[in-house]
Amino acid sequence: MAIEVFRRKETKYLLNQEQYDELNQLLKDHLKKDKYYESKICNIYFDTDNYDLIVKSLDKPFYKEKVRLRSYDVPNKDSVVFLEIKKKYEGIVGKRRIEIKLKDFYSYFESGNLGNNNQISKEIDYCFKYYNLKPKMFIAYDRLSYYDKDNVNFRITFDKNIRSREDNLRLEFGDTGKLYFKENMYMMETKVLNSYPVWFSNILSNLKIYPISFSKYGSIFQNKLKESDIYV
Repeated sequence: MAIEVFRRKETKYLLNQEQYDELNQLLKDHLKKDKYYESKICNIYFDTDNYDLIVKSLDKPFYKEKVRLRSYDVPNKDSVVFLEIKKKYEGIVGKRRIEIKLKDFYSYFESGNLGNNNQISKEIDYCFKYYNLKPKMFIAYDRLSYYDKDNVNFRITFDKNIRSREDNLRLEFGDTGKLYFKENMYMMETKVLNSYPVWFSNILSNLKIYPISFSKYGSIFQNKLKESDIYV
């Protein structure tokens, strides 16, 4: 069972089609396509019956965490997927995840035995049992991924067609869902270990593109509350 650990600063920007096209022209000389340049990201987010994790996250505490199961494209039960905890403390994102076959995750979810003693597996298992986590929302989007030609630790992704559903909460059931945006919008996300390249900061400044606070799970959940007239 492979494990992965990431720690970095992540910043998000919301772009309309015109901004995206203009920015893309200026970025192309600085970036290279990632190994998995074009992908369909599918996620199952886990939470309590009362959505305690996302409610806490929306309060913008110093520390927050999310638990999700992720695949790249729609998997089958023999596909390798990623079970992960995403933590954020004072603006720094830490992501700890394990690779697991989808059928093995279902066995774990039913039996409560992850079958591995590495530290990340223990942390994930603790979260599932402490919070009594259940699948609560499916979110998918189409992603383009790049990295800086001169600094592989600086990455940029563009997500479009953000969609979600609250039924059929299994990754192998396809990537259909209700679109979050009514028009073409792109969520650009930058990921960096230290500081951003000067060239990138200059481009954003010249185009007057500014960071925003945006969580896919959080924003879709807030829409759900508004539509049902329930407030927390």
